[in-house]
Amino acid sequence: MNAAAPDQKPPMTDACDLVVVGSGAGGLTAAVVAARLGLSVAVLEKAGRFGGTTAWSGGWLWVPGNPLAREAGIAEAPGAPMRYLRSVMGPAADEDPRIARYLETAPEMVDWLRRHGAMEWIDGNSVPDFRDLDGAVAGGRSVCARPVDGRSLGPLIDRLRPPLGVISLAGMGLAAGADMRHFFNATRRPASLLHVARRLARHGRDLLRHRRAMQLVGGNALAARLLRAASEAGVDLRAGTGVADLLRDGARVTGVRLEDGRELRAARGVVLATGGFPHAPDLQERLFAPAAARGHRSAAPRENTGAGLRMAERAGARLRSDLVHGGAWAPVSLVPDGQGGHYHFPHLVDRARPGIIAVRGAGERFCNEAGSYHAFMSALFEATPEGAAAECWLIADHRAQRRWGLGWSKPFPFPLAPYRRAGYLVSGRTPAELAARCGLDGEVLTATIARFNAAAQRGDDPYFGRGRNRYDRVQGDPERRPNPTLGPLERGPFHAVRLVPGSLGTFAGLDCDAEARVRDAAGRPIPGLFAAGNDMASIFGGHYPSGGITLGPAMTFGFIAAHAAARRDGAAPATANASGDLHETV
Repeated sequence: MNAAAPDQKPPMTDACDLVVVGSGAGGLTAAVVAARLGLSVAVLEKAGRFGGTTAWSGGWLWVPGNPLAREAGIAEAPGAPMRYLRSVMGPAADEDPRIARYLETAPEMVDWLRRHGAMEWIDGNSVPDFRDLDGAVAGGRSVCARPVDGRSLGPLIDRLRPPLGVISLAGMGLAAGADMRHFFNATRRPASLLHVARRLARHGRDLLRHRRAMQLVGGNALAARLLRAASEAGVDLRAGTGVADLLRDGARVTGVRLEDGRELRAARGVVLATGGFPHAPDLQERLFAPAAARGHRSAAPRENTGAGLRMAERAGARLRSDLVHGGAWAPVSLVPDGQGGHYHFPHLVDRARPGIIAVRGAGERFCNEAGSYHAFMSALFEATPEGAAAECWLIADHRAQRRWGLGWSKPFPFPLAPYRRAGYLVSGRTPAELAARCGLDGEVLTATIARFNAAAQRGDDPYFGRGRNRYDRVQGDPERRPNPTLGPLERGPFHAVRLVPGSLGTFAGLDCDAEARVRDAAGRPIPGLFAAGNDMASIFGGHYPSGGITLGPAMTFGFIAAHAAARRDGAAPATANASGDLHETV
């Protein structure tokens, strides 16, 4: 046989049962489960490292009735999760069959991954739902991956996306809960100082020996555990491998064409899990409201440009544009990268700290700052006049900034001068001086702070109800009484960071059924095409009931897609026996 001409790519002759495009939690879960069910699986990731948005996330999943909660004696009242979703979504909660399937299958997915050694979990039994509505709970619906030593991945650790640098401490991720509290209390408590000293010493050794963090927490730990499980299950893991299009035989999807022209056939189909479209302005114009699309700056990886949605549309798929919100909104601030561009810092928890408020317009507050990041941005969109930029300022007095930090500007003992020189942090000796430097009205901002302070001294926010629900209070300072989220802004200098519209990912996406099968414009499943993660339209219709409602469905429908792909044509559904081997139900 003659060799290919120098300007030609040799044909890819390999094939497998299932191709997964994307390596976040949804894609890796599909790959791990399908491989354990007996399928040959390839994961294709266009970035140079695996993990997708998951590796940058907090790593939490919202799973009502999960086994860790049950083992802790936390029992869900019958129908409580659906009552809560109806409280948030209205009648739409009963109209999408994927919701009932999710509530039924998500606990099974969590248990399956644990039983088959793919995952070790920690509970979130003290993490409340976002809103105090009928069916909400004070805790017991959240799980997260247990932290893991990166050295246990062997050479795979070099193929894992590191934590989001702009929110880490020299590349070291901080886990929500006790770990983060220790860092905030390091200058206040000897036990916390010891914890921080040990963490920093270990991290320093890891940087010298491995050039990256090895104490993996949150989403980085979740991605690491799934990546290791995929490798152990024999999944073909290919980073730096972009996919150009889907292969089809009639209506059936039969594989993928790579960006280099080679082809990879997939006998059982393709799972799209490419992370949605947080960095695709053209799709945002189609699927976001104008206020959200204008100047959008997502905190998700820049590789997430809607590739999965575009390929699916060319195969006849329908994009859902009827969601209440097209994205998982989050305020971000712009951190200079030293090359004329910016990193995007997501403000997820600092808004709820005592001594910090947000203002827009001339200097007025516009919402409950301690609410969820999605609710914060939704309120900002609503308060912004049509055609204006949905921007605001996050403001702290000196005591609050030194205690909690403000976005990228870290708390004591880190100096403030570098953040000021970079143009990130704006400071003024008085509220009026700060207002002048931020383009606000000095009298308005001074009056806003005075009103806020008078009520905060009493532990009350009569204007927006800050700190009145459970989620607000968990985000605040537990030592602050009577309201953990409220404290006056009194001590100058005063500091501010500009916030702009952003997201943690997208909600609009491919129309799918309860088997994770992508549907066409007529509502018919496209044979051989599945979706998971942010490529699938949110099962909650663009609502944000609680933290973890992205990763929970991503992994659950990855789990469902793997089982659907493993079914043999014309036979009963395939399931896994105790060892994970494929067998057919009868």
